[in-house]
Amino acid sequence: MPPRAPQTHPPRLDPAEAARLETLLRYERALWDTGVERIAGVDEAGVGPLAGPVVAAAVILPIGHRIAGVDDSKRLSETQRVALARQIRAEAVAWAVASASVEEIDTLNIYHAGLLAMRRAVEALTPAAHALLVDARTVPGVEMPQTRIVRGDALSLSIAAASILAKTDRDAVLESLDVAYPLYGFARHKGYPTPTHLAALRAHGPCPAHRTTYAPVRAAMPPPTGP
Repeated sequence: MPPRAPQTHPPRLDPAEAARLETLLRYERALWDTGVERIAGVDEAGVGPLAGPVVAAAVILPIGHRIAGVDDSKRLSETQRVALARQIRAEAVAWAVASASVEEIDTLNIYHAGLLAMRRAVEALTPAAHALLVDARTVPGVEMPQTRIVRGDALSLSIAAASILAKTDRDAVLESLDVAYPLYGFARHKGYPTPTHLAALRAHGPCPAHRTTYAPVRAAMPPPTGP
């Protein structure tokens, strides 16, 4: 995406929220203090679901910039995530969202498909990042410094911002799949193996949006026919 200018007059934050956000910037500040300017947080969404793509996002925040409310996407309501995603896109220096398809998940496995989606998101950033903060892994094929942070979506503001974009984008994809395949309830469970989803799989078998290498989906597939 095109670069965005930082806010010149950011809103005053509640002291407790300001302190929380400053703590979430400690990894970014360690790099900013060494002269690294464009630091991208990278995260993905959609490892556990039985259907739909895995989606990754990369977000570069302006130096020192804080967005009130940003947190690990799993800690936020859908309404909060949607509002924050809009604000992150408006205020980031750059952001990008990318995915790996169901077919790529079934071919590569979910771990490597997630890495592929992450690499695509990083490579789509304009301007490019100078360094990466990545949730729980490093991104192969990317020639820049990377820091792997376990539980990074709860510890880094940039990674948390990426987690929000990845989650909201993937949820929107599953809502579209719900229209295409209304028997499965994708808009409600977003592809996760809920009892309702598993019951629909048993009743109707998988649809093209399902990941055939996942055990519950394989179990619902009809037996192969003879020659």
